[in-house]
Amino acid sequence: MSWRNAARFAAYVPDVPDWVALLLILITGTGYYVCRRRARGAGTVVPSQAWCFGAGLVWWLLATNSVIAGYAPVLFWVRALQVLLLLYVVPFLLAMGRPVTVLREASSPNIRARLDAALGSATARVVLSPPVTSVLMLATPWLLYLTPWYVASMVNPVIANATRIMLSAIGFGYFYTRLQSDPVPRRYSPLLSIGISVAEGLGDGVLGLVLWLGPLIAYDYYSALQRDWGPSLRDDQTLGAGVLWILGDVLGVPFIMVLMRALGTHERTRAAEIDAELDAEIDAGAAEGSAGTSALWWESDPQLRDRYHR
Repeated sequence: MSWRNAARFAAYVPDVPDWVALLLILITGTGYYVCRRRARGAGTVVPSQAWCFGAGLVWWLLATNSVIAGYAPVLFWVRALQVLLLLYVVPFLLAMGRPVTVLREASSPNIRARLDAALGSATARVVLSPPVTSVLMLATPWLLYLTPWYVASMVNPVIANATRIMLSAIGFGYFYTRLQSDPVPRRYSPLLSIGISVAEGLGDGVLGLVLWLGPLIAYDYYSALQRDWGPSLRDDQTLGAGVLWILGDVLGVPFIMVLMRALGTHERTRAAEIDAELDAEIDAGAAEGSAGTSALWWESDPQLRDRYHR
């Protein structure tokens, strides 16, 4: 990209703000702030987690109301960056803020009971299980790029808004069930999440290869733009494939680190529980043995017992 094209790219901002995203960001941020102030006495959510939630809102704003949003319908690689932010970065940071815990601690006992009942329902156990959310997370990029949904999400304002919201919702459900830092319908071992992440990395790599080596996506749409600057259509799609594949793997490193830390905590907790159970069994066995033993040591010897008629 030449200096002239770089200057044009940096100076561009979208003409029409994404009012739907702005409203959602405002409602989400205000609700989190109010609930956290009410639940401050509980002290469960630490400031670093609240900062993660705030960072998620900032990236949500940048993905929908900045130069990224302005060029997403024009350049394939910028669109890939926007999808990556909305599907991975924003939901991960929001889930790290533990919003369900904040909402639960700030709620009245009745609302808290209803929330717990909803999370414990059979529907929630299925929809918010790691296999279901992982399939949605893995299938969404494939469906977006390899179906007419891709072009429709850029030319139809209603579909565009719905797509951006759905990407963030799917991503949040994915990280919410995988991180398990909030109350979840059912808890799984972090080792399962690590194994799923390895399989997902392979799936993302295959999609990157398809976009890199395969035919041009939305060729008619991009050709109709008659763009005479920036990378060619092929180079643009190659850059987009790299964004989804390489940058996606790089951004997945913090997620893996969080899972590894959770695995260590889980193993230590499990080991402590097993030790406590073994100690309880040993104490119970010792108590039974002492109860069945005479207070006089020679009573346990048959010859001495017979001699003294005991």
